[in-house]
Amino acid sequence: MNNRKMGDHTEIVHLIEEHRRLIYKVVNSYCSDIHEQEDLLQEIIFQIIKGYEKFDHGVKVTTWMYKVAFNVSISHYRKLRSRQKYVVAMPEKLVSVEEDEEPEIDENLKRLRELIDELDPLNKAIFIMYLDENSHAEISEAMGISVSNVGTKINRIKKQLKKKFNQ
Repeated sequence: MNNRKMGDHTEIVHLIEEHRRLIYKVVNSYCSDIHEQEDLLQEIIFQIIKGYEKFDHGVKVTTWMYKVAFNVSISHYRKLRSRQKYVVAMPEKLVSVEEDEEPEIDENLKRLRELIDELDPLNKAIFIMYLDENSHAEISEAMGISVSNVGTKINRIKKQLKKKFNQ
């Protein structure tokens, strides 16, 4: 490996570490099963490392990472949905895994999370970036849609969530 590649490797590892919460947030938004989360996390990191050589440094790193993470997650989500027809329900008590109890979460926040989880993959991705206070331009860049379309989609998502929340 030449020095450039080694430097890039060190740099991308640092960037992944620095922005790991962004990646975890996307992973947690698209799957709840811990094993699926681990698989998705590994695939996202692999694709970030793989794509780093082609990374356009004129784009914000977080925008690029969101784009990679969402694209991998949406692809993974579609594969999971197509595999669902082969899933066989197992009795709940067949295997018992003790998990730490989650701290008490405000019921309204819990409900909002459930509603966000019901959004289609693209709208979910847009709304997660919106909640992370990304600009419309950053969301547009990551999702490959126009800035005005981002604004329209965010407004529609907010109305949809509000309506469902108040039901």
